[in-house]
This record gives sequence, structure tokens and C-alpha cells, in this order.
Amino acid sequence: MTTKYDVKRELKKCYSPKNTDWELVDIPELHFLAIDGHGDPNTSAAYGRAVEALYAVAYTVKFASKGELDKDFVVGPLEGLWWADDMDDFLARLKDNWRWRLLINVPDWITGDMIEDARHTALIKKNLPVIADVRSETLHEGTSAQVLHIGPYDDETPILTRLHHEYLPANNLREAGLHHEIYLSDPRRTDPAKLRTILRQPVEAQSG
Repeated sequence: MTTKYDVKRELKKCYSPKNTDWELVDIPELHFLAIDGHGDPNTSAAYGRAVEALYAVAYTVKFASKGELDKDFVVGPLEGLWWADDMDDFLARLKDNWRWRLLINVPDWITGDMIEDARHTALIKKNLPVIADVRSETLHEGTSAQVLHIGPYDDETPILTRLHHEYLPANNLREAGLHHEIYLSDPRRTDPAKLRTILRQPVEAQSG
């Protein structure tokens, strides 16, 4: 019996870290389903529809891969890139001003044509128009500061402040990409105090 591909098992350093303080890790090129939006994820109807659309396409392409290629995979955890036009709004958690790109990792054998077909199939089945906005995305974040945060999402501010005001300056680093979060827990079923979230920030050496 063929073992299902599971990104959390295959790339433990990227998806199963244990460190609860910032450490550097090298993130390889990875492939995703992606969808963009903006606004407070707690109150924006668009955010909920985007999550639903992303999972609809992910499971459709999973079943197509299993049926057509005899290659199965575990649907990866929900991920998000987060930013704001004014990054002070991001650090201050002024969520109405946030922009986001939601992601789900897919194995590298999943082609753009397979994603296009899955999107078309899911759109017919679900009748959820935002499915049309799901696309493929490739990221190669490279050297990144990463930490496992345990607790409510709104408790991330101190550790992010430490990253930007202490860890990066002390290591002669600066941001080189968007803030990245990977949600290892289902917030609908998990005590907020036990939520496990990977926080990641691509970095590069300060010049000069």
C-alpha cells in the first residue's frame, strides 16, 4: 500500500518545529493553492468564503490525483501570508486594514492543469463563485526566522515585537518577505490556550 504524502512528515523542519523561540531555518521551494483578500479574518465574510473555496479545490485535486495518478496526499494545514499597506497597522493588529493570501500546500506533482480542472469541478459542485479566484502559487522563502507559538492568535504580538525589535537587529537581519503563519490546530475544536501556530518571517542579511 502506497503511503500518502504528508508535508508535515516530509518537511518536519518546516511544518513540525518544536522551538518556542526564534530560530533560522531554510525553507525550500514549495507549491500551493492560493487565494487573496483583505479585512479582519474574524468578521469578514470574504475570509470564510476564501477558506471554504481553498479547501474545496484542495480536496477535489486530492481525489483527482488519487484516481488519475494513483498518488494520494494528506491535505496540508491552512496557511496565510499577512501584511498591511502600513505595517504598523499589522503589528498593532488593526485587522480591518490587513491583507492576506491564504495557502494550502500541494505536492510538486500537482500541475497547473490539474488545479485548473479541480477548480472547474469544485465550482460546479459547490456553486461558490469565489472558487474561481483560487490559483496555483510557488514560494521559495529560503532563510527564515521561525517559531512555534502556542496560545491565542491575539497573543502573538509580544513574540512578533521581539522578532522585529530584538532578534533581527541582534543577528544583523532584516525582513525579506511577507509574514507567514501555519495553523496546526482547528480553532473550532481547540482551546485557544492550546492553539499551535507556526510563525515564519523570511529574512536576509543587513547590507552595509
